[in-house]
Amino acid sequence: MSTKVEHREFQAETRQLLDLMIHSIYSNKDTFLRELVSNASDALDKLKLEAFRDKDLDVDTSDLHIELDTDADARTLTVRDNGIGMTRDEVVDLIGTLAKSGTAQLRGALSAAQNAESAAAAEELIGQFGIGFYSSFMVADTVTLLTRKAGEKTATRWESSGEDTYTIEEVDDAPQGTSVTLHLKPNDEDDHVRDYTSEWTLEDIVKKYSDFIAWPIRMQVERTTTVGEGEDAKDETTVEVKTLNSMKALWTRPRDEVSDDEYHEFYKHVAHAWDEPLEIIPMKAEGTFEYQALLFLPSVAPFDLFMRDAKVGVQLYVRRVFIMDDCEELIPPYLRFVKGVVDAQDLSLNVSREILQQDRQIRAIRRRLTKKVLATIKDLRTEQPEKYRTLWTQFGRALKEGLLSDTDNRDLILSISAFESTATDRGDDADESARWTSLAEYVERMKPGQDVVYYMTGESRQQIENSPHMEAFAAKGLEVLLLTDPVDEMWVDAVPEFEGKRLQSIAKGEFDLDDSEDEDSEAKRDEREKQFADLLAWLGDALGDHVRDVKISSRLTTSPAVLVGDAFSMSPTLERLYRASGQPVPVTKRTLELNPDHELVKALESAHSASTDDAELRDTAELLYGMALIAEGGELDDPAAFTRKLAQQLTRSLG
Repeated sequence: MSTKVEHREFQAETRQLLDLMIHSIYSNKDTFLRELVSNASDALDKLKLEAFRDKDLDVDTSDLHIELDTDADARTLTVRDNGIGMTRDEVVDLIGTLAKSGTAQLRGALSAAQNAESAAAAEELIGQFGIGFYSSFMVADTVTLLTRKAGEKTATRWESSGEDTYTIEEVDDAPQGTSVTLHLKPNDEDDHVRDYTSEWTLEDIVKKYSDFIAWPIRMQVERTTTVGEGEDAKDETTVEVKTLNSMKALWTRPRDEVSDDEYHEFYKHVAHAWDEPLEIIPMKAEGTFEYQALLFLPSVAPFDLFMRDAKVGVQLYVRRVFIMDDCEELIPPYLRFVKGVVDAQDLSLNVSREILQQDRQIRAIRRRLTKKVLATIKDLRTEQPEKYRTLWTQFGRALKEGLLSDTDNRDLILSISAFESTATDRGDDADESARWTSLAEYVERMKPGQDVVYYMTGESRQQIENSPHMEAFAAKGLEVLLLTDPVDEMWVDAVPEFEGKRLQSIAKGEFDLDDSEDEDSEAKRDEREKQFADLLAWLGDALGDHVRDVKISSRLTTSPAVLVGDAFSMSPTLERLYRASGQPVPVTKRTLELNPDHELVKALESAHSASTDDAELRDTAELLYGMALIAEGGELDDPAAFTRKLAQQLTRSLG
């Protein structure tokens, strides 16, 4: 039995919204099912809470669930729940109008979305105004809603084609809860409308968006089997009830209630990975805003870790409903290897990336997740060094990017970073633990009176160890950090010190490592400066296109010459990195330092004093500069000219 059908018009704002909903708001039409399932889940939550509060409420809560019902012939899909339901007034108030949504604010938002012609801008409206129900009209010509409030005897039927009007009537004999029946549009691949009566399609959408909803999402499925053989064979059809979602939101359960196997399986699911997680990080925040998180540190770096188009971020859920993959707003780029799930309570279901970038709660969650991950890595370093070494070997290069981008956590990142140095082994497979040192351990080993942390950047450990810059430091037993990752070239300029100890490149600036206070030593240095003064001036002129200055060196023991940058100049390796990325940078002229005790330098000084062939001496000067460049791993501007001059010099030396 039903009462008279009442015809009503939508508010003007609602008509605008419906037009947006159908034509532009959602980029993925599959999300209509996420919205309806989420509404059904909320209705079940509310019924359970109301039954707890009102002991006299005559409702059955023993089998709360969501049901999907399809009719391929009639082309209908029904999403049904046995939750709290709605009264007639609630239907009119919440579905037929937007009176509760703030009409003026909505009108302004609609206007902005239409003017911007932006699907992302329009999509923000869904979560802000709670209007996900209208997404049904993207895939349906007509939508019918039947609902009965728990404890009430009369139900309400609402129906609309998504145009100007809707109908509403009271009916009897309806089950408790709400059912939304969609009279589906024809399948249209060009318009991304799939067959929503297909078991496979619905299961696929539920698995993607609603797998962790707390209530079972069921669907009746017909199975046809052939019984008998030959002429006696006949088809028998049976109906089975299939649960489409797992309901296993591990992040909501205490860690001691979840097995390692369950965590590992979940990690492989969310990370699309085959390795076992190195560490599991559960989190729960309560208070002003609530969220839960389940993060994982992988044990193997993905192949695209350093690719520009690599996916960054963790999965974002709102009240167990999937919102997006790779939510980069929740994790800083240098922690892009972290995988997992964040489930927020107070965000809107259709929150867009534009909203996320401005959301105060998201920024607070990001800060807390970052600190928790870094603190976990710090604990691994002290308590589980083998796990830490695995993590650093796989992800250390990415972590050090945080020294550039995350000034708030720079000290913490420095404290958990590991480096190779002249005091560590090369770290073969037999003893990987001997390969790394921390800055704190370096400081502990510093010589009395040393107040500087020495380092050198380069393309490989071997190249740095063989560099002329290392000679005096090796001779005096001074430890030098060996920094070989591309990011090392940049963060060292952004990090001036560690625990009050200045970081200093041994390839830049002036050094006087002679700690002798002997007056004879000072007199010897002064004498050398005078002895080589003319040669230094001449070389400065002869090599003016290549070097800024020529000086006597105190950092060389076996090599004849070395190139040294200014204290704040760009290193040659960094220059090459910029050029390789397409960024033009001017060539930095450096200082050529000579070893006055080397036989080649002595011979060059004698030849210059004797005023022999200037052209030949200039070739020798060019060769000396080229040798210094090659010794540090640099690249010659004109290798052919260098080899030609070298051949000429060898020919002359052989008579």
